[in-house]
Amino acid sequence: MFGTYVPVRAEVVVDPMSGPRRPPAQDPWILAFHGFDTRDEGRREALCALGNGYLVTRGAAPESGADGIHYPGTYLAGAYDRVASTIDGRRVENEDLINCPNWLPLTFRAGGAVAWFGEDPTTRIVSQRLELDLRRGVLTRDALVVDAADRRTRLRQRRLVSLAEPHVAALETVLTPENWSGPLHIRAALDGTVANTGVARYRSLVGRHLTPAGQGAGKEALWLRVQAVGSPLQIAVAARGRLHRDGGTIEAEPEFESPPGRPAQVFTSEAVAGRSVTVEKTVAVYTSRDPALGDPRTAALRTLSRTGSFDTLLHDHAIRWEQLWRRFRTDTEFTDRAGEDNTLHLHLFHTAQTYSEHTVDLDVGMPARGWHGEGYRGHVFWDELFVLRTLNLRTPRISRAVLRYRYRRLDAARRAAADIGLRGAMYPWQSAADGTEQAPSTHLNPMSGRWLPDRTHLQRHVGLAVAYNTWQYYQATGDLDFLDTTGAEMLLEIARFWADIARYDPALERYRIRGVMGPDEYHDAYPWADHPGIDDNTYTNVLASWVLSRALDALDALPGYRRDELTERLDLTHDELDRWHTVARRLHVPFHDGVPSQFAGYERLAELDWRHYRRLYPDNRRLDRILEAEGDSVNRYKASKQADVLMLHYLFPAREIRLLLRRLGYPAGHEMTQRTVDYYRARTVHGSTLSSVVHAWVLARTDRRRSWRFFRDALGGDVHDVQGGTTAEGIHLGAMAGTVDLVQRCYTGLDTRGDVLWLDPCLPARLRRLEVELCYRGHWGVVVEVGRRHVTVSLRPGQSGSVPIGIRGSVVDIPAGGSRTFTL
Repeated sequence: MFGTYVPVRAEVVVDPMSGPRRPPAQDPWILAFHGFDTRDEGRREALCALGNGYLVTRGAAPESGADGIHYPGTYLAGAYDRVASTIDGRRVENEDLINCPNWLPLTFRAGGAVAWFGEDPTTRIVSQRLELDLRRGVLTRDALVVDAADRRTRLRQRRLVSLAEPHVAALETVLTPENWSGPLHIRAALDGTVANTGVARYRSLVGRHLTPAGQGAGKEALWLRVQAVGSPLQIAVAARGRLHRDGGTIEAEPEFESPPGRPAQVFTSEAVAGRSVTVEKTVAVYTSRDPALGDPRTAALRTLSRTGSFDTLLHDHAIRWEQLWRRFRTDTEFTDRAGEDNTLHLHLFHTAQTYSEHTVDLDVGMPARGWHGEGYRGHVFWDELFVLRTLNLRTPRISRAVLRYRYRRLDAARRAAADIGLRGAMYPWQSAADGTEQAPSTHLNPMSGRWLPDRTHLQRHVGLAVAYNTWQYYQATGDLDFLDTTGAEMLLEIARFWADIARYDPALERYRIRGVMGPDEYHDAYPWADHPGIDDNTYTNVLASWVLSRALDALDALPGYRRDELTERLDLTHDELDRWHTVARRLHVPFHDGVPSQFAGYERLAELDWRHYRRLYPDNRRLDRILEAEGDSVNRYKASKQADVLMLHYLFPAREIRLLLRRLGYPAGHEMTQRTVDYYRARTVHGSTLSSVVHAWVLARTDRRRSWRFFRDALGGDVHDVQGGTTAEGIHLGAMAGTVDLVQRCYTGLDTRGDVLWLDPCLPARLRRLEVELCYRGHWGVVVEVGRRHVTVSLRPGQSGSVPIGIRGSVVDIPAGGSRTFTL
C-alpha cells in the first residue's frame, strides 16, 4: 500500500513520556507508508515534513539529493531572496522562499564497498516503512539495504525538528549488519550547494539563491555559512556527529572532508554482524534575521555545544508537543472510522508546526503552502482567512502575530494604493518579505507551453480578508489593546481604500468598484474588453460594505481620547466618515436569474459544454489551462475555478447575508440562498483545494450528503494529492486548517459576535459526537461537546468570571467549574 493509513505493528515501543506501550491495531496518530514508490516520493516528503515554526524539513531520505525522485528541502520561516530571470527576452524578478542548506545528508558504506549508499545504483532498498508519529512529531524510517556483494544492513532512523529548541534538529541512525562484519564508514555532511528546483514549472527561472560564505570544522563539529544572492540574509548551520554502540560512545575521531559548500564528517568503526552502531547527528541553524543575535555561526556552534543527546532532545520535544495538543484538542467519533480522525490530526499537525510560538517574534506571514516546499514561491496570499478562525479559539497569540505581520506592512499597502491614485491601504495579492506585490507578471501554462500575462494582482479582495480577520480576532478575544494599537488603524485604512475606489454611477444611483478580480481567479477580463479586470464582483462589493461598517464600529469601540488621536493622525474628517456610511449602503450588487451575479455582465457569458469537457477531461480542475491550450479562454464562459459568490456564505451565516443585502437595498429571501448555491455549484470545477472547504460549509445545513462528500474531498486534498502532483510542492495550509474549522465551527454552529459565544450544532450523519476545547476571550478550557440530541458546555475551574453561551436565541452564563447541557 502506498500513501494510506495502515495498521501499526503490534509490538512494544518505548515512549519517553510514558515508558513502554503497545499501540492499538490502528493508531489514529500514525501516518505510515510501506515500500518505496518513485512516483510518490514527493508527496510523502511533503506530508512527512517536520517543523517547529522556525524551520521545516521535508521527509526526504538522508542519503538522497535532488535527483528527480527525492527533494530534501529545508525552509526557514520568512527566509526570502530576490533574483532576476529572463523570460521571452524580458527581465523578470521573483522573490522566493529559499531552499536552505540541507542538514540531512548521512550515508554509509559497508566492508570493502567503494560507493556510498544513495550514490551506488547497485545498492538497493529491499523493504522500507515510514512512520510519522503525529502525537510527538517524530519521523521513523525502517529499511533493509542490500549492496552488490549481498551485504544486508538494517537501517532505522528517527528524526525530529525540536519544538523545545527552535534552532535545533536531529537525526538518529541505527545501522545493524545482518550477514557481514568489517569496517563501517559513515559520512555526515552539510550541503550548501542546493538550489530551488522543487517546482517543475519554475525550473526555467533562476533557482540558485545561495553562495558559500565559509566553512570549517572543530574537534567535534563542522559548520557552514552561506549568503543569499539577492539579499543581505546569511544562514549558518553547525552539525555534530557522535557514534554509539551498546549504550556507550565510540571513541572514533572523525575525518573531515571539505569540498566547497559540502563539509562532512567521516567516521570509521568496526562493525560486527548482529550488533548495532548508532550515529547521532545534531544540527543548529541561525540566520542574520534572528533577533538578539550577533554572528549566526557563533550562535549555531554555541547552541550545539550545549545541546544534549537525541533522547534528551526527544524527551523535551515530546513534552512540548503534548502541551500543544492540549491546546488543539479535537475529539471526534465518526461512524465508519475511514481515516477522518487520522487526517484531521495530520492537518492540525501541519497547521501547528507551520506557525508556532517560535514564529511569533519573527515577523512572518501565513504561507499558503506552509514552509513545506516551493509551491507559490512560499508567498503569503489570503489563506490566513481559512486558518485564523481556527487559531483564534486555540492559540490567539499566534493569530495576533499573523495580523501584526500585516500591520508592519501597512505603509507598503498605503504606498501601493497611492501608486494607483487612491487613499488608504491596498494589500498585495502575494506578499513576502516587505509587503510589496509579489504576484508574477507572467505565468506558464504547462499544457500549451506558453507564457501568459498574469493579472492576479487585481485580486484586491485580499485587503478585505485582512480586515475580516482583524475583526474576527477582536470578536473572539476581546483584545482591546490589539484594536487600539494595531487593528483599528488597519481596518480604517483598508476601509478608506474601498471607499475611495468606489465610484458613483448616476445611471444606477449606486457606487461601483471596477477593474478587479474575484476569488474565482478564472475571470481576469471581459471577453469583449481590451483591458483587464471585471466590475462589481459581488463578493468584493458585499464584503467591502461590511468592512466599511466594521471600521466605524472599531472606531466607536476605542476609548474617546484614543479615537480622537487616531482620527487626527489619519486625518479622518466627519465628511469622510459620512461618505463611508453612504458607500456602505449604496454599493452595487448585480443580479441575474434571481441570484447575485458573480460580477456585472456575468449573464452575457456563454454556458460551457460541460458534458463535453467532463467526458474529455475527467479532471478539469484547471479548465483555464485546458481552454487556453485549445486557443480559447475561460473568460468567455460561466465557469469558476472555486467558490466566489459562495465565499460570502462561508464567511457569514445565511441570515447575516440576507441582512447585508437588504441593508444595501436588495430583496433577499430565504429561497434566494438555495438558488444561489445550486446555480454556482453547477458551474464550479474546484480547481483550488479551498473550494471543497467552502462548499462543505455552505451545504452543511441544506444538503448534508453533498456537504459530507466535499468534506471528504477537502480531507483528502493533500493525502490523496487530488491535484495531481501539487502536494509535492508543499501542503495546502488553508484547506488543512479549513477541514479542522469545519469540525470546530461549522458542525458546532459556533459564532463569536456581540460578546457571546453562539452555538447552533448540526452534525453530519457520519459524525456521532465531537468535543473541542477552546479559548474564548481569555477563558482557557471552554469545552464544547456535541452529540446527536444535546450539546454540553463546560468551563474548567480556576477561571475568573463566566462565559456567555448563546443557543437558539437564549443566552446563559457558564461560571468557572460549571457545566450546562442543552437539548437539541
